[in-house]
Amino acid sequence: MTSSASSRHQVVALLNEPQSPFELACAAEVFAGARPDLPAAYDFEVCTARPGRLRTTTGPSLFVEAGLEALERADTVIVPGWEPPGGPVPENALAALRAAHGRGARVVSICAGAFVLARAGLLEGRSAVTHWRRTAQLAADFPEVDVVADVLYVDHGDVATSAGSGAGIDLCLHLVRTDHGTAYAAQVARSMVLPPHREGGQLQYAAGPALSGTDESLAPVLEWALTRLDRTDLSVDRLADRAGLSPRTFARRFVRQLGTSPGQWLLQQRIDAARALLERTDLPVETIAARVGLSSAVNLRRRFRTALGTTPGAYRRVFGEARAPGARGGPGTPGTPGGEPQGPVADGS
Repeated sequence: MTSSASSRHQVVALLNEPQSPFELACAAEVFAGARPDLPAAYDFEVCTARPGRLRTTTGPSLFVEAGLEALERADTVIVPGWEPPGGPVPENALAALRAAHGRGARVVSICAGAFVLARAGLLEGRSAVTHWRRTAQLAADFPEVDVVADVLYVDHGDVATSAGSGAGIDLCLHLVRTDHGTAYAAQVARSMVLPPHREGGQLQYAAGPALSGTDESLAPVLEWALTRLDRTDLSVDRLADRAGLSPRTFARRFVRQLGTSPGQWLLQQRIDAARALLERTDLPVETIAARVGLSSAVNLRRRFRTALGTTPGAYRRVFGEARAPGARGGPGTPGTPGGEPQGPVADGS
């Protein structure tokens, strides 16, 4: 995609008030950062439906001179977030996005910008991703969109979406790699002190579910289970017996209150406990597997890969805390373990 007005690829970011400076910077740094050792491949500018002073979500305001006419010269249009997510979008902005896409421009979103692409009809019948906190909202608002929960970005070639804000950098580097090859993109990433690829999907960054949805009948048995995750005999039948219910009644009540099966919940708690131990200790993976009731390092790695799209070792390299001498871990329960990226992407097939 080459603009007729310039030999360089024209990237235009469509902004909205209040604009997230970080999400804008994700795109600006990749496509417009000054790199003396690399030939410039892109021109970057910003526009908005109402030129002038633009409030931001934090820090000083921006002054945006260009209106929607800037999209007419874009080879790539980026919507770097949108506040509030799922909020109103000016009809002339939607029309300008459709027109840009219709003439062959690539249209890209970062984080909640996916809502704008969906509202413009550019994601109908396609897979897309947004921040993990907003996937359910996007799926509910736009049932015609196949919302993917655990990838960093989805690229269909003409339309692309990213997960949360930081995943916007992953997507932009991917687009540079698509346009100019792996070596060029690796140099851009190196200049930003970033890996060319991140391992794993976005669910490794998501917070674990709380127990706030349970009533008095189940909360005690769940809290009891969380202190016994290392027990190999901790089963659904045993949880039901602890609750004083038949396994069938327990399972029905569990699904009604927590929205998942007892077995899946128990597995998720074990994975979450393993995550905490990987983050806070330097215990071997085999030891962690035993402490959270997953029996072996092989089983932990398999479950971890299925749930989070990455390995325990890779997860520890990203999220492991620097610990003082002696912090390897003393007594502690598995449920309270403080005592002891190319990541998956969807290619739009």
